[in-house]
Amino acid sequence: MSAYRSHTCGQLTAANAGNEVRLSGWVHRVRDHGGVLFIDLRDHYGITQVIADSDSPAFATLEKLRAETVIRIDGRVKLRDASLINPKLPTGEIEVYATETEILGPSDDLPLPVFGDQDYPEETRLTYRFLDLRRETLHNNIMLRSKVVRSIRNRMWDQGFTEFQTPIITASSPEGARDFLVPSRLHPGKFYALPQAPQQFKQLIMVAGFDKYFQIAPCFRDEDPRADRSPTDFYQLDLEMSFIEQEDVFATVQPVIQGLFEEFGGGRPVDTNWPRIPYAESMLKYGSDKPDLRNPIEMQIVSDHFRGSGFAIFAKLLEQDGTEVRAIPAAKGGSRKFADRMNAFAQSQGLPGMGYIFWRKAEDGSTEAAGPIAKALGDEKTEAIRVQLGLGEGDAAFFLGGKPETFEAVAGRARTEIGRELGLTDENQFKFAWIVDFPMYEKGDDGKIDFSHNPFSMPQGGLDALNTQDPLTIKGYQYDLACNGYELISGAIRNHSPEVMFKAFELAGYGHDEVEKRFGGMVKAFRYGAPPHGGCAAGIDRIVMLLADEQNIREVIMFPMNQRAEDLMMGAPSEPTNEQMRELRLRAVPKE
Repeated sequence: MSAYRSHTCGQLTAANAGNEVRLSGWVHRVRDHGGVLFIDLRDHYGITQVIADSDSPAFATLEKLRAETVIRIDGRVKLRDASLINPKLPTGEIEVYATETEILGPSDDLPLPVFGDQDYPEETRLTYRFLDLRRETLHNNIMLRSKVVRSIRNRMWDQGFTEFQTPIITASSPEGARDFLVPSRLHPGKFYALPQAPQQFKQLIMVAGFDKYFQIAPCFRDEDPRADRSPTDFYQLDLEMSFIEQEDVFATVQPVIQGLFEEFGGGRPVDTNWPRIPYAESMLKYGSDKPDLRNPIEMQIVSDHFRGSGFAIFAKLLEQDGTEVRAIPAAKGGSRKFADRMNAFAQSQGLPGMGYIFWRKAEDGSTEAAGPIAKALGDEKTEAIRVQLGLGEGDAAFFLGGKPETFEAVAGRARTEIGRELGLTDENQFKFAWIVDFPMYEKGDDGKIDFSHNPFSMPQGGLDALNTQDPLTIKGYQYDLACNGYELISGAIRNHSPEVMFKAFELAGYGHDEVEKRFGGMVKAFRYGAPPHGGCAAGIDRIVMLLADEQNIREVIMFPMNQRAEDLMMGAPSEPTNEQMRELRLRAVPKE
């Protein structure tokens, strides 16, 4: 018998009745039934019930135990009475009568309980994350994450991919977020960067002749936190392939991701139809480039019904270039009470409100339109809107107008809220969609043209498009995979031509010399025979969050930062010593 255990706390069954065993673990819970102690002993594998009465030599020690003390128990396995069997535990048919015990690791009073899943302030949970991780739900989430990563690796190897590791200390690269910079001691005044993604390296792996690469890659971005995004680092399934087109990537990725959700989704249906939705269509219909297709609502343009109409607010708005009016159909939303609630929601999002029409039964038995907009438009136009949207009695429609970029995001959130409130969204399933044809460029607040997505993507139309088209009309071979309102994957077919690369960066304001300086390794490589290639990256944290049915990504990360990008457990970020600063030849500028 080992010094600490003959079995784990999840291993004993009725077949072990009568055996002398040794267990070690944490005291999960103690129940005193008047001279008889019942102790739930927990380890990584499960829970075993230990009992001791006043005749047991271990009783005196056990009755003084605090929760979460680590102990060793020697004892004899006994069958439980039939009425006391716990079918929820693998060990529920037995208990261990304690004959000897040893305290291996005493515990102070707990800052948060491990038994049960009581809600505790996040600051406490993250400060004592090692305790938080002992709790059943979080422990299971982390184990799920490990199994998902193992399954990903197996699936990628089965598809002929090879795993390689790329550098962690590298050069800064424009990936769309702020870099974490690392000062160089050997080269004062110069800085490395932690990689936002292995983008350039994985492309260089293709140029080097390795056909199919993948990696469970750590990525670092100095970003503002969100519920579905870590503010410092995250892990992604990174992959790249040579001699492929966009459809080849889709065909490769779908069985991997679909298989994960079928394996770990808890039996929830996984839709196998993954539509290709152009970016512009996704923004129009759903107000988002990561639509939740579990919600059947699709927005439509209804500008023609308002142009020159009696509803002066929209009629005047539509006289301006680039404006339109969109409708959000709301089946079963046809009540003034619901309409007022959605109007208040729009106001909470920073808009003056949302106009609405709802349809009800008239006194003569016909269907009539109601609401301020209906009165201003008249019967003919409201009936045309109803027919276009496919609505009927008991339904409603909500309207937003202006330049799409000013209201699209709010319209998307309103669509989500309406679907949730009316019970239209089937939340017990996974629905995927590829979002394609992203714009290659966008105009910033300063009026300058910049990349809207991955700067290393191949523009549709190649060099000819870059030379002849308005940059804002050029689309890239770029694609995202959306699932249930979250972006899971982002990728592209890459630009592998130096000439196209220089021109693409030129349109975004990067001169020839700057491109050579910042991406010299890649430019040089492309001059020595680069294959057509492409790939994508899937966010592992976000995938596990969906599979675990969690709303916050910190619930599936072992040691996450808080909302302010602080590690409360380890005390990071921390101030460097004067010696460290001198060695790096750095000086901190006091915050104003």
